[in-house]
Amino acid sequence: MRILRTDEARFQGLPDYPFQANYVDVAPGLRMHYVDEGPRSASPVLMLHGEPSWSYLYRHMIPLVAAAGHRVLAPDLIGFGKSDKPAHLSDYSYDRHTAWLTHWLKTLDLRDVTLVCQNWGSLLGLRLATEHADRFSRIIVGNGMLPTGETRLPAIFTLWKAFASHSPWFPIGRIVQLGTERTLSKDELAAYEAPFPSSEYKAGARAFPHLIPVSPDDPNSRANRDVWKALEKWRKPFITCFSSGDALTRGSDRHMQRRIPGAHGQPHVTLRGGHFLQEDSPEHFARIIIDALKSEMAA
Repeated sequence: MRILRTDEARFQGLPDYPFQANYVDVAPGLRMHYVDEGPRSASPVLMLHGEPSWSYLYRHMIPLVAAAGHRVLAPDLIGFGKSDKPAHLSDYSYDRHTAWLTHWLKTLDLRDVTLVCQNWGSLLGLRLATEHADRFSRIIVGNGMLPTGETRLPAIFTLWKAFASHSPWFPIGRIVQLGTERTLSKDELAAYEAPFPSSEYKAGARAFPHLIPVSPDDPNSRANRDVWKALEKWRKPFITCFSSGDALTRGSDRHMQRRIPGAHGQPHVTLRGGHFLQEDSPEHFARIIIDALKSEMAA
């Protein structure tokens, strides 16, 4: 496996991203970066990004949740952000991503975790939380899903998968902008591009669409069906926080609310924004997390 590492200089001076870098080796020679803010003694809030973003996506939410007295951790998935980037598409698989995250979780020995996940953060996070349920106390999903290949995915996903496969042009910043209602600044667009100095660094971003199960025979489909079986017994708090303008995940919130016992009676909410609600409604999203933790601590 050939591993690429983005020069730290590319991350200097990013707007609204003053966080100290932290690293864990999740495999020999493979380093995962994470943000770790707030009191170390507090129960952790784990914020998982998706495709093709990185922990920069949560930059406006991290300080708010940390200021409320919580420890906030936001890792960069392998292939993204300040984390190392295997150079070939074949280096990435659903199971490998899960294993890398699991190694990170166990190395830090995180417990009583509140999972906050969006996009691929939900595909990985929901598997992580159900496989290590003793470490997780609650789940908050924003614009996420857990497909099993048994129902047809939206047409927009087919277009996205084809683009990721065949387009010689793969502009990370513009892709994020397409999923965001507010206009990102020039510096913000550059920040999303920062982890990727050239096209060879983008294998992880191009790989993700191919790892989503699209038929019941897909090995990832079988694994996700097992996750759903666990979620159908999940009685800890499960909150959906979706946005009004996301064609990719629309309806997944209601599906989760019906199937997951822990979702019954929770304060589910629909916020204004596109796919990346962390960009469009960061204060409201952070408030959902803070209020959920406050109400549960008071109970």
